[in-house]
Amino acid sequence: MSALAMPDRADPSVPVPSHFQSFLAFDYGQKRTGVASGNRLLGTATPQATIRAEGDARFAQVEARIREWQPDALVVGVPFHPDGAPHDNTRAAQRFARQLKGRFRLPVYEVDERYSTTEALAAGARDADAASACIILEQFLRSLP
Repeated sequence: MSALAMPDRADPSVPVPSHFQSFLAFDYGQKRTGVASGNRLLGTATPQATIRAEGDARFAQVEARIREWQPDALVVGVPFHPDGAPHDNTRAAQRFARQLKGRFRLPVYEVDERYSTTEALAAGARDADAASACIILEQFLRSLP
């Protein structure tokens, strides 16, 4: 796979091109989707307003965020059971990631997001969805060389 290919899954053998500097991350949920923006240089993420919409309305709001932030790539948190086994929400998040890739033609990276909501709530987040998206994005940014 070339450096410019768009991976479907987080794969450490597929490097994130060094010219990818800005990212928009999503903590997908059936009714709410947390959003965070961040960049490689600082290695930090900033929470954005949570998207409270479903279906096409959700994608309209995602499109507005992409236009506003102009990210080089997108990051989607994918939940798993504690033992690493997939479940219904795993498949829903992976489907969301594929839809983002297809609709917006941007690279999409998946991140294992086990416990991100628990961590956000433990930190006292007022918007656990946006805080979870920050945790997901910062985890992704820490993994970059």
